Amino acid sequence: MVNIGIVQEKFKENFGSLNETRIFKAPGRVNLIGEHTDYNGGFVLPAAIDREVVVVARNRSDNKCVLYSMDFNQKAEWTLDALKYNSEKKWSNYPAGVLHFLQEEGFKLSGFEACFAGDVPVGSGLSSSAALEIVFCITAKLLNKLDINMINVIKLCQRAENKFVGVNCGIMDQFISGLGKKNNALFIDCKTLDYKHIPLNLADAKIIICDTKKRRALGDSSYNQRRQECETGVRILEKFLPGITLLRDVTKADFEKYKDNIPTVIKKRCEHVIYEDERVISAINALEKNDLEEFGKLLNASHESMANLYEISCPELNKLVQLAQGIQGTFGSRMTGGGFGGCTISVVKSNAIEDFQKIVTQGYYNTFNIEPEIYVCTAEDGAGEITDLSC
Repeated sequence: MVNIGIVQEKFKENFGSLNETRIFKAPGRVNLIGEHTDYNGGFVLPAAIDREVVVVARNRSDNKCVLYSMDFNQKAEWTLDALKYNSEKKWSNYPAGVLHFLQEEGFKLSGFEACFAGDVPVGSGLSSSAALEIVFCITAKLLNKLDINMINVIKLCQRAENKFVGVNCGIMDQFISGLGKKNNALFIDCKTLDYKHIPLNLADAKIIICDTKKRRALGDSSYNQRRQECETGVRILEKFLPGITLLRDVTKADFEKYKDNIPTVIKKRCEHVIYEDERVISAINALEKNDLEEFGKLLNASHESMANLYEISCPELNKLVQLAQGIQGTFGSRMTGGGFGGCTISVVKSNAIEDFQKIVTQGYYNTFNIEPEIYVCTAEDGAGEITDLSC
């Protein structure tokens, strides 16, 4: 967790005092299962985690916004009537995009000054970008007393990443950062935006995140290409299935009936998404029955699909998954996040965690000469204001 006192001290160093400051936070997330289904209108099952972005902020009397990032040791400044993309300080585009779209929606904003820090690793697949967007939207909302509910905050933050930052992401990351709940996952229907908190009944098991330390920037990767390939699949299938608009609308039976009409690469992408949606529903059923053996099998199947059909894995991710799956006490393991680097998620018996950490660390180091970061994950609450510093 971020040390709030250190963020406050850095705020004082940059802005003179802590008078009238308020503190806000938004968590990163890990997706348990349901990868690259969100922008296809499908199902996902993420959880907010105990890594976060924390902002110390206060209003200004003018329309200037001054932000200091402790993680990048940089300051960015704008006026609210001149919010432009900054190619040199790319981190600043996330809050700037949020402010841009708040004003486009007709909300009146005052300037503010803020210092922030996060412990969500950038480019890890744990959604540091969504946490940054959500926390600054919450900051602007509460400092300016804006009448905007969390669902509209989530939609606006997704739009900021799509249209201002330029990453064609789905809505899952913003959704879970805003609406996470302690000790629960969040089932999201990304077509209807219906959602339901799902208790994480893991009994004597833990969720373990392993970070490859390989970083990727989604806007520069094949992420947008995958989305285009899915859209191509929809255009082909709608010739046989009039009325569909998303891969979510295609059943397994219809896909199997018409898949031979789809070019090989596009067919592989569609198959992953359609079958991954089924795995999400099966995973929820397994959790509700406390069937971790079945849940683990679904995680393993998800990784195989992402590696071979969606082709978004990499040697580092595959190695971590292979090592994890070979350890007695591991129910299942898969890559999580956008792909091409980042993290894996594993469900592991508590009495096997020590062996898991040793075997995975040594095996990964032997192959890549890098030690992965490994930590036990807990599901936490979503974004909001911090008013009690004793917790």
